[in-house]
Amino acid sequence: MLTRRVHVLFDDARFSRIEREAKSRKVSVAEVIREAVDYRLPPTWPSRSEAGERILRADPMDVPDDPADLKREIADAHDRFGE
Repeated sequence: MLTRRVHVLFDDARFSRIEREAKSRKVSVAEVIREAVDYRLPPTWPSRSEAGERILRADPMDVPDDPADLKREIADAHDRFGE
């Protein structure tokens, strides 16, 4: 939930870049700015209890019956995302 308002001034060149990006992605200027802040100042990792709560709230998902297949899926995901 968004609860804080910030007044920021931009020069024309910066604002044009932000506005072009927003229009090309069909999102608001504010969304582009929030994403830029998140990129430059990423949120901290959640605490263990928060992480556990998020896992417990997650929607169920299909997993392979064979543990070897699951290990392969995890390894493939790590390869795709460079982890």
